[in-house]
Amino acid sequence: MSIGPWQIILILVIVLIIFGAGKLPRVAGDLAKGIKNFKKGMNDEDTESDAKKEISSDASAKEKAEDKDKAAQS
Repeated sequence: MSIGPWQIILILVIVLIIFGAGKLPRVAGDLAKGIKNFKKGMNDEDTESDAKKEISSDASAKEKAEDKDKAAQS
C-alpha cells in the first residue's frame, strides 16, 4: 500500500489550509534549516567521537613509547 497522487494532493491541500499561502515558504525554509542543523549535528558528533579515538590512541602510543624508553634505560 503506497501513497498515490490523490493522497499527496490531499496532504498538500490540508497543509495549505493550515498554514496559509503566505506562511508556507517560511515554514518550508524553517524545515530546511532544521534538517541542515540536524545533519550538521550528526556530522559534528561523528567528528568528535573520531577525535576522541585519535586522542586516546595517541595517548596510549605515547605511554608505550615512554615504557620502551624506561626499559631501554634499565
